[in-house]
Amino acid sequence: MNKVSFVGAGPGDPELITVKGLRLLKDADLIIYAGSLINPELLKDTKAELYDSSKLHLEETVEIIKSAVAQGKKVVRLHSGDPSIYGAISEQIERLRELGIEYEIVPGVSSAFAGAAFLGQELTIPEVSQTVIFTRVKGRTPVPEAESLSSLARHRATMVIFLSASLAEEVQAQLLEGYPADTPVAVVERVTWPQQRVFRCRLLELSQTIKAHGITKTALIYVGDALKAGLAQTYKRSKLYDRSFSHGHRP
Repeated sequence: MNKVSFVGAGPGDPELITVKGLRLLKDADLIIYAGSLINPELLKDTKAELYDSSKLHLEETVEIIKSAVAQGKKVVRLHSGDPSIYGAISEQIERLRELGIEYEIVPGVSSAFAGAAFLGQELTIPEVSQTVIFTRVKGRTPVPEAESLSSLARHRATMVIFLSASLAEEVQAQLLEGYPADTPVAVVERVTWPQQRVFRCRLLELSQTIKAHGITKTALIYVGDALKAGLAQTYKRSKLYDRSFSHGHRP
């Protein structure tokens, strides 16, 4: 029996899928892909039967997979970014386990890292921030109370907020419970797509900035002092390349 391959398509640029992921796409007999979040260029030269999962509920998706696997077909479930972050793969995997269908996960480039690349910077700056938090604000999908933005903001770590641009006022209000008002923020929309945009501001201006540019979805919000490194010299250095710091490869 063929295993189902959950493949991360990357953030949008068709060249940012892994070599393995692209090979699986080319070999697939059936591909279930994450609607408009997947660049159609990735599907252009495939031989597979295609299903847009934005039109399907979970049970329909699983039934398509079950039927295809029973027929000996190679199935790819194509998710945007990396499927381990807000990919909704866990609920699918649980059903596959119940059905005795094997699966594999092929990682992809998360939009969080593509956004950092577009901003031209590292998210972990020595002495500034050594922690990155990936999260979202509470919307139609609930969030554990201990993981509210206001609670996480008290760490003042670098934060990347997914799926929350439409709730900009709430995001700003909760972040201000932990971060200073002048904390740097970047909003990256449609990263690596032709229409990608980036807007920088202070935290106090976040909601106003998002509304002024008509951003409602498919955007990431970055917040934290590490963002200063994308604009100016921080003069913070790691020990790894410090000439006075010895390790196993450099006495």
